[in-house]
Amino acid sequence: MPRQRRGATNYLAGAAAEEIVARRYGLAGHAVVAQRWRGRSGEIDLILQDGAGLIFVEVKKSKSFEAAIARVTQRQARRIMRAATEYVAGQPRGQLTDMRFDIAAVDGQGGVQIVENAFWGID
Repeated sequence: MPRQRRGATNYLAGAAAEEIVARRYGLAGHAVVAQRWRGRSGEIDLILQDGAGLIFVEVKKSKSFEAAIARVTQRQARRIMRAATEYVAGQPRGQLTDMRFDIAAVDGQGGVQIVENAFWGID
């Protein structure tokens, strides 16, 4: 498969995975605030409302949940946290906004596993 076509396929698969995850959070009562939000520090796949706080979600798709979760590196987690700090700077409570960082893994069958507070202990 040509590289350009593979890139388009991966983009569409990622977008589909994000939609599946957004619906899952929606069923739990969380509204999507932003999808694929991009700041100077990087991109955040999903930002959801959690009461007065926000949930920042990194969505990963792979054949298995374990493989998807393993694809999130500490470097990537730090970049997402920097981007989240940039995002909340524009919120009414600014840096006082409650934030949670989740990883949402989507397996090859479209199943979803969410790891809440996935970046705990990463600074």
